[in-house]
Amino acid sequence: MAGIALNDDSEIVLSSQTIHLWERRRIELAAWVDRDKLKIKDKLTVELEGFTVDAELCTALSIIRNLKIHTEFSCAGVSLVDDPFDHSLYAYITLSASERTERFVAFVQRLMKHRLLVTFEPGRKRYDLSSFFIGHNRSFCLLIQRCAEAYAQADGNAAERLPS
Repeated sequence: MAGIALNDDSEIVLSSQTIHLWERRRIELAAWVDRDKLKIKDKLTVELEGFTVDAELCTALSIIRNLKIHTEFSCAGVSLVDDPFDHSLYAYITLSASERTERFVAFVQRLMKHRLLVTFEPGRKRYDLSSFFIGHNRSFCLLIQRCAEAYAQADGNAAERLPS
């Protein structure tokens, strides 16, 4: 996977968005900073294997963990309108690096394309997969779940073809 090093190699961007998309992202962030923020409802969380996670990512995280891919952190904070204070601007999942993780990340990149920002932290040996745009958290959660389901299906089919 090729990438762009940022901040003295502490983080490497592995996805490839156009300059136009990066500019759109910058404009969205500036608009978010300037707008009024009113809380409508609390963020929904659930317990998963003893950890509190965003409800919208629970199914995806369960599938990913069942694939033996270790997840470290996640946040959905699905709607800025729901709760602009206890909110992640970009939904994300942090995965510990491994060969299995790298294959999963490559699979997700092929499916999600420009909607996904992938970074790698060599020092911490972990990947961050996040929504590229503000306001796309819910769709990120649904897409990452579909990717995990598709990968699990493909992984299962590959396992069935292995000799016993």
